[in-house]
Amino acid sequence: MVQPAAADAYTLTSGRLWSVVAALLGLAGAVIGVLTLARAGRIGTGTGRRGAIVSLVTGLAGVAIGGLVVAAADGGPGTGYGIVGGFVALAVGLIAMVLGGLALARSRRIV
Repeated sequence: MVQPAAADAYTLTSGRLWSVVAALLGLAGAVIGVLTLARAGRIGTGTGRRGAIVSLVTGLAGVAIGGLVVAAADGGPGTGYGIVGGFVALAVGLIAMVLGGLALARSRRIV
């Protein structure tokens, strides 16, 4: 079996680009989830339901795109397929979904 040629470390391939997009979506969802979770218990600032839903959706998008990148990768780390970034996107997206779910559960208890 022939291994694919490794891509240069600074070459932005399509796999790397999609994994970066997925990781940034997951990171945005995680930040929104943390902020929503921190503010959901305060009186007078709303329930935080909208922020929780945004965190869940962006985390889900990060997980979906990261999963597609990992599934489509033909080689391992360093080949330019973005597999490492795909796994990072999966992890960060799952964290965003958990934080969004916790914030959504907290917003339901307050109301």
